Amino acid sequence: MANALAAFEAGATHVQGTLNGYGERTGNCNLTSVMPILEYKLGKTSVPADSLPQLKELSQFLDETANQRPNPRLPWVGAAAFSHKGGTHVNAVQKVIRSYEHIDPALVGNRRHVLISDLAGRSNIVMKARELGFPVTNGTPQLRAMLQRIKDLEHQGYEFEAADGSLALLIRRALTETSAPFVVDAYHVSVRREGPASVCEAVVKVRVGTESEHRVAEGDGPVNALDAALRSALVRYARQLEGVRLTDYKVRIIDSTAGTDARTRVLIESSDGVEEWGTVGVSDNIVEASLQALVDSLEYALLKGKAVAVET
Repeated sequence: MANALAAFEAGATHVQGTLNGYGERTGNCNLTSVMPILEYKLGKTSVPADSLPQLKELSQFLDETANQRPNPRLPWVGAAAFSHKGGTHVNAVQKVIRSYEHIDPALVGNRRHVLISDLAGRSNIVMKARELGFPVTNGTPQLRAMLQRIKDLEHQGYEFEAADGSLALLIRRALTETSAPFVVDAYHVSVRREGPASVCEAVVKVRVGTESEHRVAEGDGPVNALDAALRSALVRYARQLEGVRLTDYKVRIIDSTAGTDARTRVLIESSDGVEEWGTVGVSDNIVEASLQALVDSLEYALLKGKAVAVET
């Protein structure tokens, strides 16, 4: 890309490249970076003015077509391009946005993304809560307890940077006294041999209000079986869960020095075809951690978009 821009400044009028830089070996000149640089940094028009706000959507469409995960670190269109993390950093953004953002993210179809971690301060929580749809302010009484709860969970091994769904549920629980839409009272996962193959079976007992559901399902693995059993139990009460799909599953060992006793963090990404969200679970038991993340995923799917009144 640097060569292309240098050539342009030397008089070239044509830049050759590919969207997202896809190509052989280390790839080609990335046009999703070149086009906004020409427009917003060099003052030169390369595409119609109403096209650039669709740049991120175009980039993600190409990733989906190529069956590739979007690169969060791409300039301009990546999820991390306008992300803010440290407390002082986010506090500055809250006061003067241009102090850390060189353009309005919407100009390339992107958006501001506040990260929550052990570096988070009150400003992070306020901005993140508002990003997730909660009208939280610096004067919200539950703010201090919310921040402390997040830090406590981070100390236990939870991580919310990629788990907006779990974070939204945590904020909702702190702001309201409403009960969870369902509760998993018991579960059991087993593996049996059938010839050369292994078959996983999950049994769950789920309570919805005053009713209880008991379901059994098989799957390609323990997580797939648990997911199938949970959906089977809940779809009778919430048909919208039929459209929710697990799109990614990641396992991280938190303390590798503990060997097989190490705590495990499970991150799950889900989608309903319109929106994507991440959830997290942590436990000494990988199946328990997976169940936590699955439960949060389905609970978020049921509760997202519902307004919450906040006392200030």
